[in-house]
Amino acid sequence: MEQPHSYSPFDFIIFGATGDLTTRKLLPALYYRFLDGQLLGNTRIIGTARSPLSDEDFRNRARDGLNQFIREEDRTPEKIEEFVQHIYYVSLDGADPNGKWVDIEKLLNSDQASAIRIFYFATAPRLYGDICDNLSNRKLLTKTTRVVLEKPIGTSLETAEEINSRVGKHLPENHIFRIDHYLGKETVQNILALRFANPVFERLWNSDSIDYVEITAAETVGVGKRGGYYDGAGALRDMVQNHLLQVLCMVAMDPPISLNADDLRNEKLKVLRSLKPMTDEMIQTDTVRGQYTANTIDGEAIPGYLEELQKDKSNTETFVAIKAQINTSRWTGVPFYLRTGKRLAEKTSEIVIQFKKSAWSLFPTASEPNRLHIRIQPDEGVSLSMQVKDPSKSHTSLRNTSIDIAFSPAFHIRYPDSYEGLLMDAVKGDPLLFIRRDEVDAAWKWIEPILDGWARDVVPLSKYKAGTWGPLESEQLLARDGHIWHENMP
Repeated sequence: MEQPHSYSPFDFIIFGATGDLTTRKLLPALYYRFLDGQLLGNTRIIGTARSPLSDEDFRNRARDGLNQFIREEDRTPEKIEEFVQHIYYVSLDGADPNGKWVDIEKLLNSDQASAIRIFYFATAPRLYGDICDNLSNRKLLTKTTRVVLEKPIGTSLETAEEINSRVGKHLPENHIFRIDHYLGKETVQNILALRFANPVFERLWNSDSIDYVEITAAETVGVGKRGGYYDGAGALRDMVQNHLLQVLCMVAMDPPISLNADDLRNEKLKVLRSLKPMTDEMIQTDTVRGQYTANTIDGEAIPGYLEELQKDKSNTETFVAIKAQINTSRWTGVPFYLRTGKRLAEKTSEIVIQFKKSAWSLFPTASEPNRLHIRIQPDEGVSLSMQVKDPSKSHTSLRNTSIDIAFSPAFHIRYPDSYEGLLMDAVKGDPLLFIRRDEVDAAWKWIEPILDGWARDVVPLSKYKAGTWGPLESEQLLARDGHIWHENMP
């Protein structure tokens, strides 16, 4: 097995460190990197937020979070205690130029001042520019500093450009790491290997062989504590503009000339720029927006979106389905159906490549077309449906079966969380799996006409019961092309 890469001691500073993201994702990810021997010597994890906590207060919060969010077999008291000794805390409002910056200045400008600094912005995106201004004014940005920006980068093209310009005023583009944790998922990265290391697939990866593509990110939970944020964002901004479009790029891009970061991102950018612009007529026929309502499932009452918000009315979508088209010779005529939603029937993120039917069948009963199913989460793996002879029937009878690879059992390893690799890529300074500024702009340019059309009610907001696969209009979206979502297939 390949040995984990070792890193010189570095400083990892989290703005907004008392938030949910730090507890659920960042500290557990860093803990697993610690277990693999990648946090050496004087490496420091420095949390900052406005809450008046001591180092020990923050370490206690870290201990509680690790005991909740890492696997039981990985959380020994001795290892947790050793890990939390790398953790420090500074009470600071990073967006306030008159805040108490002296404490973090003393900490960073110590005898470790030459170490790599990673500033992770786990705050509201509107604060990114203010924090960078203050870091620059306090001379805390060094030649080895990188900043990691959480999504969403803005709420529109205009706000995204403003954020990127303010951050870019202080740091070169190759020191700005816009994180999308979907790109850190092993199965998403495996799309590259599946396509470009296996010629049997890449030769079929075009409109000659593929009928349509489904990309789904479904959740069974509601908005929960994120209701305030979510009601101002909606599923299109929260999931499609970043996660689903990035997955679409990985599926649809042409082979890059190398695995250099810019070569890969150049090909993703071409896909985004090749998306057919959405007119009002297309928005009306090719998009669906929905909002979940209350339902009772197995005797349990599930509240609707408005009940969770405690509001009488909201025009925010919790479900999106879109038919996207890519204007390239490879993909002309192949629809890409993007779908995401809250309170759906199953928690899953997946890609389904539906191949075309055979023009002629030797067998008396029509055989089912092949289907490649790439499971991003929770059961990471790949399966290929195919037709074989049914051994229990006559020699002309067929049965549909699958070749299935579940990655974790196949490799006998724990599949790492997406943040683990991405955080260490930022330390290495490797931007391969991060989003470049022009990708952000191109994604917003395609999304904004849909947002504008929905704001004008070009397509009405549909309702769907919690625990289902979304509104009926989602099925009709595919039915107009003679297609169906894969879960509805026999």
